[in-house]
Amino acid sequence: MKTSARLTRLAGAALLVATAAACRQDMHDQPNYQPLEASAFFGDAQASRMLVEGTVPRGHLNDDALLHTGKVDGNAALLFPFPVTEDVMARGRERFNVYCSPCHGETGLGDGMVVRRGFRRPPVLTEQRLREAPPGHFFDVITNGFGAMPDYAVQVKVEDRWAIAAYIRALQLAGHASVDDVPTADRPRLDEVRRPAAQAETH
Repeated sequence: MKTSARLTRLAGAALLVATAAACRQDMHDQPNYQPLEASAFFGDAQASRMLVEGTVPRGHLNDDALLHTGKVDGNAALLFPFPVTEDVMARGRERFNVYCSPCHGETGLGDGMVVRRGFRRPPVLTEQRLREAPPGHFFDVITNGFGAMPDYAVQVKVEDRWAIAAYIRALQLAGHASVDDVPTADRPRLDEVRRPAAQAETH
């Protein structure tokens, strides 16, 4: 009786091991293709397929032309596709410092670390020509690149490109502002910023 029970347990264990091994092998050998891998199934031998005509990938309808192109009737947009709030400005500053400041510098003067290492100097963002450029221009440059600047369409999502454009506009205003442009209630904050800088210069 004990022998029979033992054989039953051994048989069950063996079956479990065999089943687990088979399952594990199936997980190792899934029928899928790697990007740009050759295929024996399709006539053109390419595993990567073009989109089916008339279809749009989920989440890529892009039906807001202003938001996704930065243009209105083919021209660079004069307005933003959403309200420029304090949160938008904060996000624009953070993204600008990550992706733009290495060349343009944190103040837009074209003195970023990449330039200090000998690479080509970009235009000063606060110069008159760019101060007069509409926000859609900056969105388009970030999206498609311009001159020696590559495009950042992959690295920077659409909303963040607009946020950067808004922050560039703030840098342009700050670059040509005077104390008189600062609201009276906010002027004490300027003194708080200046004080540590002045102390650093005296040491």
